[in-house]
Amino acid sequence: MIYHCIRFTVRPHVTEHEKEAALAQMREHINAIPAITARIVGPDFGGEFEYGAVSVLADLDSYEEYMNHPAHLAMDRVGLPLVDKFVSYDIADDPDPEVGNRIADIHRRRFENVPDITELVTGVGEYSGSAAPGKHRRQPRHTSTPDPA
Repeated sequence: MIYHCIRFTVRPHVTEHEKEAALAQMREHINAIPAITARIVGPDFGGEFEYGAVSVLADLDSYEEYMNHPAHLAMDRVGLPLVDKFVSYDIADDPDPEVGNRIADIHRRRFENVPDITELVTGVGEYSGSAAPGKHRRQPRHTSTPDPA
């Protein structure tokens, strides 16, 4: 099981209408993407972020299907231009010590194959996530093998 978690704040110029439309689109993922077994989207309490979401995925195949699904790509194209600060992380109960690297590989392939999404992610003020591209790229902390730079 993989819990894909995101937390974010929106840019100051974003209107309430834009914000609500993007959040509504995020909530529809549960209906639009079969790989998701459960999803929650809402305000983020107790931290420095405004909103968050958690998607539950059965395994790495479901995770890759989710990350590359047209509905997810469409949501990124609408939402990422509104985002100022973003963090993406995953929690998995998979006993494979390489699961973190495999998740990062899914993101790397996505960034390689969908350049407009890579550009949008690179344009976010602050972004932290698996295999983050461009100016946001960092060495992962919990992997069994080093991330090639």
